[in-house]
Amino acid sequence: MCKTFRKLTDLEIETLKQQHCTSDDWSAIEVAEAFTPEYIFHTRFSGKIRMGVFEKEFILPGGFRKHSGLRHVSLHNCTLENNVLIENVSNYIANYNIGENSFIQNVNVIVVEGKSSFGNGTEVSVLCETGGREVPIYNKLSAHLAYIIALYRHRPVLIGKLREMIAAYAEKHTSEIGYIGKNVEIINTGTIKNVCIGDFCEINGASKLENGTINSNENDPVKIGCNVMAEDFIVSSGAHISDGVVMVRCFIGQACSLSHLFSAHDSLFFSNCQGENGEACAIFAGPYTVSMHKSSLLIAGMFSFLNAGSGSNQSNHMYKLGPIHQGIVERGSKTTSDSYILWPAKIGAFSLVMGRHVRHPDTSDLPFSYLIEKGNESYLVPGVNLKSVGTIRDAQKWPKRDKRKDPEKLDNINFNLLSPYTIQKMLTAIEVLRSLQRTSGETSEVYSYQSANIHNGSLLKGILLYSKAINKFLGNSIIKRLEITRFKDNDEIRKRLKPTTKAGNGEWLDLSGLIAPKSEIDKLISDIESEKITSLDEINDTFTRLHQNYYDMEWTWAYEIMQKWYDKDISQMKADDIIEIVNIWREAVVSLDDMLYADAKKEFSITAKTGFGVDGNSQQKNIDFEQVRGAFDSNTFVQTVNEHIRAKTALGNELIERISSLQGKI
Repeated sequence: MCKTFRKLTDLEIETLKQQHCTSDDWSAIEVAEAFTPEYIFHTRFSGKIRMGVFEKEFILPGGFRKHSGLRHVSLHNCTLENNVLIENVSNYIANYNIGENSFIQNVNVIVVEGKSSFGNGTEVSVLCETGGREVPIYNKLSAHLAYIIALYRHRPVLIGKLREMIAAYAEKHTSEIGYIGKNVEIINTGTIKNVCIGDFCEINGASKLENGTINSNENDPVKIGCNVMAEDFIVSSGAHISDGVVMVRCFIGQACSLSHLFSAHDSLFFSNCQGENGEACAIFAGPYTVSMHKSSLLIAGMFSFLNAGSGSNQSNHMYKLGPIHQGIVERGSKTTSDSYILWPAKIGAFSLVMGRHVRHPDTSDLPFSYLIEKGNESYLVPGVNLKSVGTIRDAQKWPKRDKRKDPEKLDNINFNLLSPYTIQKMLTAIEVLRSLQRTSGETSEVYSYQSANIHNGSLLKGILLYSKAINKFLGNSIIKRLEITRFKDNDEIRKRLKPTTKAGNGEWLDLSGLIAPKSEIDKLISDIESEKITSLDEINDTFTRLHQNYYDMEWTWAYEIMQKWYDKDISQMKADDIIEIVNIWREAVVSLDDMLYADAKKEFSITAKTGFGVDGNSQQKNIDFEQVRGAFDSNTFVQTVNEHIRAKTALGNELIERISSLQGKI
């Protein structure tokens, strides 16, 4: 980076003129001490110009070499750091600082016009297209803060304070000069207007970028590809946007991927979202929201860890007062091909939605369920997803598919399938299902619940599955708490079981990826309202702290729940009680894994082999299937399930062996 500048010499001015360069005022041009004009041709200078040296040679694909410099370009009020190459700009570049080693070729215009906040402060009308839940975006917006801004409209003082903070941030980043970072590549691109571009960004073939910031950096560059059109946007590090994407008033989170003609307006996409082919309108796409198929429309909904099937669709109005309705699909859910939900509706965590549902179901208290259409009616199968291979496979793949390389993570993502958030819902679900039994009678064939029907057999199985999952979670928690340590007596066990923090009791929330106690979020909100917390950085630091302290707070919650679930006073618990709980846990783990094993086996059934060995006999069909899909026993997932059974059994046995000498003692 240049630190000192000087005026052009008369000889340098004469050389530039001979190389077909012009200037409105040669005295307004300043250059680095080591500057030489030999690589500047056909360039028009206007306004205040500063330039570094041109010493570097760029090696292009195929081995072609180009020296840094200026060729066929008009510059107005620009600062160029060392070793920039700019050539073939059809119109001009105005009001930009351009970082070292950047390569700009074959563009129409790059300009900042007037004062700009570069997308910061843009109002995005999520969930309700007609307004009312607008989220003002800024460079470091997290899914958790956006969740609060969008949904906590019952706290107007809170919303006012947050809007003031973001407005102040936008004002701080308002300027008449834009920047293009170092090692940026911009080629074959149309209009770039009022856009700030971070280091190591690659823009190749974009059509139009207006009023935005691209937060690329060396650790996690951003790539913008062919025919992209974007207005009023923020793009976070590691994002890839290409192949005709059109987006207006959008926030694109870290490591998101949008391509193949995907279109979006008034939508927020947070970490690791993926969109292809379809359309998004006014959605809040929490981490890992995925929609990859044509004819899929996500509209006016809140999602996270979603997998949307082809043709998935929702409606956000009933042709009365316009598009005013919204819906929430809680974390980990799937919509099958051609599924449809009429908003308003709320779908419970880790649920599967199949068919058309027009009676506004609310299944939020019955997670891990199937919501299925049968004869124009909605049927609910509670808890069945707990034994689904797909659910467990998703839980395993999400952490592996975290593509964020930026050391500064904007979203704090908890990947746990079983957590206080989902377990509290299962406890509620058991009460709901038992209440239906009491109200309608245990012999009823079908129970009605929240605009859906539940078969008697499904209800009973749901209670059983939820109970097993609760036993698994609580057993996991107590084994984790007691791991490694050798205990001399029961008092040492009880001391170890005692929570180390008061935070964690009561209801838990999923703030679009961050799982935390409601009491802690309420405290954060109160601190913002009372101005104890006055900055966006403090808010984000609080989210990070809650994420880091998750397991301590989880144990506080589990400790309290165990007393009710097992009807035991944990403060008086003995080795005998621990062994009893571990045995219950082991039965739950093994039986759930056995169900997963059976579900996986369906993928290797005779029906699954249909279409294999098309021109041969049954033996050839089996061989063809095995060559493509592999044998059941050697399948990676099946091996993982078997290993999980062995490992968990050994884990339980180890704890029992470690405390067995204390059995029978007080």
